[in-house]
Amino acid sequence: MRILLVHPHDIHSPREPWTRRIKSLAKEFVAAGHEVKLVYFPLSFKRSAPGSSLNCQEIPFNRSSSPLVFMRNIRRLMPLAEWADVVHFQKCHHYAAVPAIIASYFKRKPLHYDWDDWEEMIWYESCGRGLHSRFIGSSFKILERFLPVLADSVSVASQGLRDLAKQFGVKDENIYEAPVGADLAEFRTDIDRTLIKKEYRINSPLVLYIGQLHGAQYIDLFIKAANVILHRIPDVVFMIVGEGFMEKYLRGLACELGIEQRVVFTGSVAHHKIPYFIAAADVCVAPFKDTPVTRCKSPLKIVEYLACGKAIVASNVGETRRMLGGAGILVEPNNFYSLADGIIKVLRDERLRTNLSRFSRQRVEKTYNWNKTASSLLKAYEDLCSRAR
Repeated sequence: MRILLVHPHDIHSPREPWTRRIKSLAKEFVAAGHEVKLVYFPLSFKRSAPGSSLNCQEIPFNRSSSPLVFMRNIRRLMPLAEWADVVHFQKCHHYAAVPAIIASYFKRKPLHYDWDDWEEMIWYESCGRGLHSRFIGSSFKILERFLPVLADSVSVASQGLRDLAKQFGVKDENIYEAPVGADLAEFRTDIDRTLIKKEYRINSPLVLYIGQLHGAQYIDLFIKAANVILHRIPDVVFMIVGEGFMEKYLRGLACELGIEQRVVFTGSVAHHKIPYFIAAADVCVAPFKDTPVTRCKSPLKIVEYLACGKAIVASNVGETRRMLGGAGILVEPNNFYSLADGIIKVLRDERLRTNLSRFSRQRVEKTYNWNKTASSLLKAYEDLCSRAR
C-alpha cells in the first residue's frame, strides 16, 4: 500500500516533540512493507533537514501564512495524492489539513483524519482567551468541527475524542481506535538506572515528571505535591524534564514554597535520552486537572513510563484509568494532596513498587505500543480502499 502522511509540524525539531506519533507510525508502516511518503512543515523552510532513520521519503513544505505559498502547497500535494492509495493527515492546522483535503478530493483518493488531541481547547488552556488567541482558537474550532466529517474515516486516541467525533456527525463505523503507543525497543526495563542519578548527583529516591511546561500540563500540582511530601519524607528529589514558557513561573513556585533545592529542572532533553531519565526514577507522575482537554487526552508519558516498567501515580481523568489498567495508582484530579498521598504510598511500599513495575511492561506489550496503533490504522486504510473500489 502507498501511504501519504501529512503532518503540520517539524519532524526534525526538538521544539515540536508532538511529531513523535507520526514518525513512529511511519516507521511501523515501512517495517510492515508499505511505501510511505511523509509531508511535514519545518520551522525554517530554508534550513536543511538532518538525516533521519524513518526509511521513507520526507518532503518538507513551507508553512508560511502567505496565500501564494498556500496555493503552491496545494499544487505540490496534488501529484503526491495521485501517487498514494490513501492520504492520512494529523491535526487541524489549516496550512496542512486544507491542502490534504483538496488534493485527496481532486485526485479521488481516500482521506483519513488521525485525531489525537482536542486542539481548540489545548490552545485556549495554553494561550488564554485574549482577542488574538480567540481568533486562532476560532479557526481550530471550525476545522475540528468539519474535518472529521469531511474525512472518509477518523482514528481517535481516546474515548473522549470518539464521543466528540460522533457528536460532530461521524458514523460509528467510520471511527477507529488508535491510542498512543510506546517504542518497545527504545523504552525498556533493562536500562541502566544509575546514569542519570550519577550525572545529577542524586543519592535519594527520585520522583519524575516528563512533559512540556505549558498551560495544559498542570506541573504546578506536581510541585505543590512535592512540598507536601517533603514535610513527611525529607530526602526525596523531584525532577521535571522538559521545557516551555511556564518554566520561569514553576521555578518561582518552587522557590516560594522553599523547596527549590529538592526540585531539579533539566530543561529540554533529546528524545533518545528520555528512557534513561525514566529508568532512574522510583516513581513517575502524570498529574492532571479535570478539564475538557484532559477528558480527551491519552498522555504519551504514561505509556513510556509503563514501557520502562515504572510505578506510576496519575490523576484519574480521561484515558488514564484505561491506559494504566490497574498497573498504577490513580488519584483525584486537581488535588495535590491526593497526588502527594499516592506518591508517598508508592515510595514507602517496596513490594507495591515491584508489583506495579511488573504489570507496567505487560500492559504496553499487550496494548499500548506503536505496532498495535499502526495495525489499527492499516485496518482503517484497507476498509477505505475496499469501499473505494
